[in-house]
Amino acid sequence: MYKAKVNVTLRPSILDPKGKAAHHALQNLGLNEIQQVRIGKFIELDVDAKDEAAAKEIVESACAQLLANEVMENFEITIES
Repeated sequence: MYKAKVNVTLRPSILDPKGKAAHHALQNLGLNEIQQVRIGKFIELDVDAKDEAAAKEIVESACAQLLANEVMENFEITIES
């Protein structure tokens, strides 16, 4: 069994309205040192696979088919045993 951790983030060229709203709210709280906020998703998956390479392949397929919109988002996968 492998634990997959996936970070999904918007591509730099995509506007991030949630990030802009959070940045504005943080400035209203007096946290003016924060210059930019981008909000993404963190996903954990338990994967039953024969080896780490197979687990990564399964998770990449899950990201491409459902978990990430590859037109607008990037994803980074970490596999742990």
